[in-house]
Amino acid sequence: MFDRRRFLASSAAVALPTMIPAIARAEKAWPAARTIRVVIPYVAGGVSDSVGRRLLEQVGKDLGQSIIVDNKGGAGGTVGTGEVARAKGDGYTLALTAISPVTLMPHLMKLSYQPDDLVAVVPMMYSPIYLMATTAFQGKTLEDVIAQAKAKPGSIRWATSGIGSVGHIMLEQIQAKTGAEFIHVPYKGIAQTVTDAASAQFEIMTGNPFGTINSLIEQGKLRLLATTGPKRAPNQPNVATLAEKGFAEANLTSMFGFLAPKGTPAAVIAKLNAVISKEVATPAIQEAMHHTDNIPMHLSAAEFEALLQKESKNNASIIKKANISL
Repeated sequence: MFDRRRFLASSAAVALPTMIPAIARAEKAWPAARTIRVVIPYVAGGVSDSVGRRLLEQVGKDLGQSIIVDNKGGAGGTVGTGEVARAKGDGYTLALTAISPVTLMPHLMKLSYQPDDLVAVVPMMYSPIYLMATTAFQGKTLEDVIAQAKAKPGSIRWATSGIGSVGHIMLEQIQAKTGAEFIHVPYKGIAQTVTDAASAQFEIMTGNPFGTINSLIEQGKLRLLATTGPKRAPNQPNVATLAEKGFAEANLTSMFGFLAPKGTPAAVIAKLNAVISKEVATPAIQEAMHHTDNIPMHLSAAEFEALLQKESKNNASIIKKANISL
């Protein structure tokens, strides 16, 4: 069961395309054996990248199609998402993205595309947000963070994956509720964020859990203060959620899934939904997700589309209520 806070998101920059070879040949919904390009609108190395590439390697084999994964980061995922929105709807271009470029960002800024330029294909997973302190922060708890930001406004730098990202919305919600004042440090990609976190270039950061972040937590270079989601993160059962700490409105999570340009044939969408859903359910992909506290999702294309519409409506309400503007 999903509540309205479970599905927001984040990121950015550019990486070289990586070819995922097709091995098996299967009955095709596509008219020709051309390469399918999947745009991940974030820098390489983040949570969508680490799980998505592994998933797409198997999907390519199942479909008998070559798949190129192309990282096109920028502006909270809207640069790469816009590129897909403008592509021909022929089944050879897809986006693997957080849903925020179609459910959140359109309510915050003018974009080069409209949400209805894209259609839902299939969700992949939802991911909690970790709220963490670097060694630059001397306090121990989230309460200490808020107390310092109230007593000394602007003394705490809070790094997020970009303006309008889920981390930015969380920051704004916490400021609005507590009167604390942070300095927002928006990054263009998680790789640089975690590099700067390790060298204590700021005090606080938010991000989805993945290998590098987990490693920094284990090394003591990041300290987990809170997580988000309808319940505690499976791998962090002793860490309270933001809702438990009294910040229900900031208890946001990310959801990741596949979108296609408007006009993509229904047969292609149905085939992709079936194959990707099958691979998401395999033990190898489930383990890859659970290892980093990401939760697999299974919805039809129609259910996913309805969820996107609901999230967009709810996000518009959240932004208006909190008076968030960019």
